[in-house]
Amino acid sequence: QVQLVESGGGLVQPGGSLRLSCAASGSIFRINAMGWYRQALENQRELVARITSGGNPYYADSVKGRFTISRDNAKNSVYLQMNSLKPDDTAVYYCNADVTSTTRATLVYWGQGTQVTVSS
Repeated sequence: QVQLVESGGGLVQPGGSLRLSCAASGSIFRINAMGWYRQALENQRELVARITSGGNPYYADSVKGRFTISRDNAKNSVYLQMNSLKPDDTAVYYCNADVTSTTRATLVYWGQGTQVTVSS
């Protein structure tokens, strides 16, 4: 089994910054792509940013230039630096990882989610 644990959410004023972290643990052979999704009330879960095992990032248009995704393969971790936050960024943010386990099965895992609220 593989677990993803997120941290770093909270309440921030518009224009502020937050850094989300996600650490994977368990029966990991290799972590492939990792990413962050978010889900606001009454909305579908949407992709925010994703990063390949080689470090190539992808961003949703709504966060380009404001958010930066990075990863530390030695720590099985992915991060999301969020700057210039807007009220529209308010959502539960979920970590996501495509993991090949020690049994060589490849599955997608999700974290439990962390709340980000942007409000004055």
